[in-house]
Amino acid sequence: MDPYAIAVPTYLQMIKGLSAQLTKAEAFASEKGLSPEDLMGARLAPDMFPLSTQVRFVCTQASDLLRHLTGADSFAPAEDASDFEGLRAQLADAVARLEAMPASAFDGVAEKMIELKLPNGIVFDMTGAQFVRDWALAQFYFHATTAYAILRHKGVPLGKPDWVSHMFAYIRPGTLPGG
Repeated sequence: MDPYAIAVPTYLQMIKGLSAQLTKAEAFASEKGLSPEDLMGARLAPDMFPLSTQVRFVCTQASDLLRHLTGADSFAPAEDASDFEGLRAQLADAVARLEAMPASAFDGVAEKMIELKLPNGIVFDMTGAQFVRDWALAQFYFHATTAYAILRHKGVPLGKPDWVSHMFAYIRPGTLPGG
């Protein structure tokens, strides 16, 4: 298992996709006469974090991946952005930091022991490979999916192509319906 090859390209494509989803959400809000706060503060359930926090947590997961596996400094935003431009800026910063990390920084991390301490006092001990497979990817996708679901729930016209927009690079020519 190559943690870099599995995690970094995955994070990059999903973060870029989320940024594009936020651009659609901003246009939707403008078209419908909604304030940015109508979407930024939206949540799926009363006890869940709002959209702005879900986006921040996507960036936190990218930071945690690099910090735990490579020892990189933490770069996650300290607070939620207050507008769409701020959300996209947080995501762009995460992309830049992921892209700046060379694959060689991940050499040997699959076997590296990771101590994952949660704020509630629980500590997990696992290898780097286990961290990527069992924690990092799951946490990252949870927050990216929740952000997408909040936008859909609020009426933003997103669909499967918005979720997996990176897949368009793999379409075999001549196989699109109507094309």
